[in-house]
Amino acid sequence: MERLFGTDGIRGRANQEPITPEMGVKLGRAVITLCRNRGLRPVVLVGRDTRASGEMLEYAVLSGILSYGGEALRAGDIPTPGLAFLVREQRAGFGIMISASHNPYDYNGFKVFSHQGYKLEDRDEAELEDLIRNAVPQKSVAPGTAAHVAGAVERYVSFLGSMLPAGMDLDGLKVVLDCANGATAKAAPLLFRRLGAQVLAVFDRPDGKNINLDCGSQHPEALAQKVLEAHANVGLAFDGDGDRLISVDEQGEPLTGDQMLAILAKMLKDQGRLEKDLVVSTVMSNLGLRLALRGFGVSHAEAQVGDRHVLKEMLKRGGILGGEDSGHMIFLRHHTTGDGLLSALQMAVALKTFHEPLSKLRHLMKVFPQKTINVPVRSKPDLLSAPAITAAIKAVEGRLGERGRVLVRYSGTEPVCRVMVEGEDMDQVTAFAKEIAGAVEASIG
Repeated sequence: MERLFGTDGIRGRANQEPITPEMGVKLGRAVITLCRNRGLRPVVLVGRDTRASGEMLEYAVLSGILSYGGEALRAGDIPTPGLAFLVREQRAGFGIMISASHNPYDYNGFKVFSHQGYKLEDRDEAELEDLIRNAVPQKSVAPGTAAHVAGAVERYVSFLGSMLPAGMDLDGLKVVLDCANGATAKAAPLLFRRLGAQVLAVFDRPDGKNINLDCGSQHPEALAQKVLEAHANVGLAFDGDGDRLISVDEQGEPLTGDQMLAILAKMLKDQGRLEKDLVVSTVMSNLGLRLALRGFGVSHAEAQVGDRHVLKEMLKRGGILGGEDSGHMIFLRHHTTGDGLLSALQMAVALKTFHEPLSKLRHLMKVFPQKTINVPVRSKPDLLSAPAITAAIKAVEGRLGERGRVLVRYSGTEPVCRVMVEGEDMDQVTAFAKEIAGAVEASIG
């Protein structure tokens, strides 16, 4: 039986299995059961992004919580990391975020957070999944209650604002904020204006269907144009639920997540604040990040894809900075999860600290050419069991030698196999990626 939980919660098309009202009810009941099994308060914080299906799924989750005698606290439209913060602040047993992150509006999903504000570990997801699939009806339980969290977004913004270094503000900084017509539409402009920046907000009018539509962290082209037109210092693009960030420099050029990590690692290292002199990223990170960190005197550790795996490795090794090339970044001194607004704030701090334009700071890291091809697949068998795929990978690795690498893995949220090849020449890595993708398509596509 295929697992419900993927790389980042349960995700799929709204109103199709498993993203249905029925699943929302089951999840709400399972989380309350888990609260009681673990001696936690049977209180669940529930939030959502701006998708049209969000209210439907929210009411379903609320019904599940209340039907098992739990208490639901409603945060409304809020970034995912804002929900993680409120779970701790409100001393809830768990948090449930209804979102499909960077996916189109017709997708949705459920992300679950522990009472400490962390995404669930594999064993917790397995236990929760067992409760969902094998629920035991409760007898004659008095219905629970639901209440709104007053000023949820304002509380989260105040939490973020307190992280600005003492004596620093963002006066003199002109920023363009791409809110992806999503959950940051209110929080991001409020945060940056409160801290003194001159703000131009774009894609900040969600209508339920325009979330991530040709905007946000996946589509920074329009933001780049706005940065040039406004003569801004930086453009900051979030995804639909606000847990990732992509930056655009003053010349309209986007930075990768790895480049941002390199800049922030250099800043913290120079200030003596990079504990363990360590940065954690994933197997998808660019070779250039490793080389840049080495030049800064910073060590590097790899984790599986997914910010929760990055977090796990950070906690294991005692690191405070980690992230993914996709724009998820974790600052463990400040928060328990990847936070796009916090990352944006840290990038603004870097601009004020280095007194250099972002177009210059980006060159702290050289980006090696990288090509990723997403191949739709019928199923997800063990890749090592497909001789044609393993042969293609081995052949390409032999030709790349030590100046490149290959990574082939399944998406945790979509029915695709991701083929990534990295090396020194873009034409070469593209040809190699197509070669392996062809073998994947022929075998399981």
